[in-house]
Amino acid sequence: MKKEINEINKQKKNKMKKTLLLFFGILFLLIGIFSVVKADVTYCCEKTTDGAWCQNAPLEKCDNSHRKVPTSCEATSYCRLGCCYDSQEGSCMENTPQKVCEDSEGVWEDEADCDIPQCNLGCCLIGNQAAFVTQIRCKRLSALYGLETNYRTDISSEIQCIATSTSKSKGACVFEKDYEKTCIFTTQEDCGKMQQSSNSTNIDFHKDYLCSDESLGTNCGPTEQTVCVEGEDEVYFIDSCGNLANIYDASKINDKIYWSKIKTKSESCNPDSGNADSASCGNCDYYLGSTCKSYQRGEDKVKPNYGTNICRDLSCRYEGKNYQHGESWCVNSKGVKDNLPGSRYFRLVCYNGEVTVEPCADFRQEYCLESKIGEFKVAGCIVNKWQSCVSLTEEDDCLDEDKGDCVWLGNTKEGYLNCTPKYSPGLDFFGIENEGVETNAVDICSQATAKCEVTYKKKLGKGWECSKNCNCLSDKWEEEMEETCRAMGDCNGESNYLGYSRKEKD
Repeated sequence: MKKEINEINKQKKNKMKKTLLLFFGILFLLIGIFSVVKADVTYCCEKTTDGAWCQNAPLEKCDNSHRKVPTSCEATSYCRLGCCYDSQEGSCMENTPQKVCEDSEGVWEDEADCDIPQCNLGCCLIGNQAAFVTQIRCKRLSALYGLETNYRTDISSEIQCIATSTSKSKGACVFEKDYEKTCIFTTQEDCGKMQQSSNSTNIDFHKDYLCSDESLGTNCGPTEQTVCVEGEDEVYFIDSCGNLANIYDASKINDKIYWSKIKTKSESCNPDSGNADSASCGNCDYYLGSTCKSYQRGEDKVKPNYGTNICRDLSCRYEGKNYQHGESWCVNSKGVKDNLPGSRYFRLVCYNGEVTVEPCADFRQEYCLESKIGEFKVAGCIVNKWQSCVSLTEEDDCLDEDKGDCVWLGNTKEGYLNCTPKYSPGLDFFGIENEGVETNAVDICSQATAKCEVTYKKKLGKGWECSKNCNCLSDKWEEEMEETCRAMGDCNGESNYLGYSRKEKD
């Protein structure tokens, strides 16, 4: 009996021991789970302490000055992903948080994959390059390169877009015709069209190659002939098949490499010069004062070493002076210096080797102003703002170019003008009605009228001597008053710039 009781107690102890072990096991498991859960809790930080936007991170990594919630950023409103569109650059950024987009001054749309009309893509062709971009981006790129916008919405893939640009590449289109291997210098696109429609066989395109390249084995070879091409400045060689070759360079006439592949303008002779009147180089440049023209005996200074074309000099010679192509300068008609009626200002322009005369507005309502960029002269006709000058009484106002084209005389005597026109206007000298021109010349000129009373006193002996305003008796005072009078317009003298007087006109 005692043995049985001991056995029962032993079983109870074992059962209690197992129960305690199970309890502590569960307790440790709960503590571990709680620790893991606590360690894995992350927040959606609108901004982190590292400066990143909309990141899932521990609480201590969140910037306290911005929003944060214990959930993923995909579930928040302030970090919801969408499309960020830059209306200035025409670019679209997918999966962009709204806050990030707004901070970059973009337009945010609730379309994470940017499936919006502004982000539709097309083929932007710029010169011989292509880009698969938005229409706004294409306009932006075209403006940067100074080219017209060529945007193709009918091209729906980047591969097709790139293929379209390379189709404009130039090279040798080699083919067999009448059992002879020949060549045309053309674009890859046109060569491809020949493959589809021509009766010629074995048509191959060789990008950047000239038809005269020996390795192609065609019947086209080098010549000494040159040609001018419409829309191009330079003189070009042509091969025996009449195809364009590289820019004319007399030193390369027998150079097989020069007759093999296309050379750019910068790779040709004297690329930094206009090469005007050069007998050996046809690398003309319109902006540097030359262009391709047929050689004319007696007109051109030199004869080309080969061919019949040359870089014609577009500069001008006027009254013993040389002027560059595009240069402009001022000249005045007879009588402008003395402000005589009928005189006016002129602007002269050197263009394509000829001098053209452009008169500024009649009645000197415009004057010609000339400046220099290095040694290059630039001139233009400027509106003459003379009307307000006589009403200005302060020197600062008189010299303020926004208020008028005036000169400060600085007279101290009452009744004398202080401010007069810098460029004397023309008036109605002969009484002819002219729209926009002051007709009452008498009233305008009278504003320059000056009266100077000279006082004399009797000497102790015989005679009189000047005692007041004696300077008015000098030739200098008279010259100053005449200058003031002329500054007001056609106020001095009885004749116009041709020497005709009012009486002769009547």
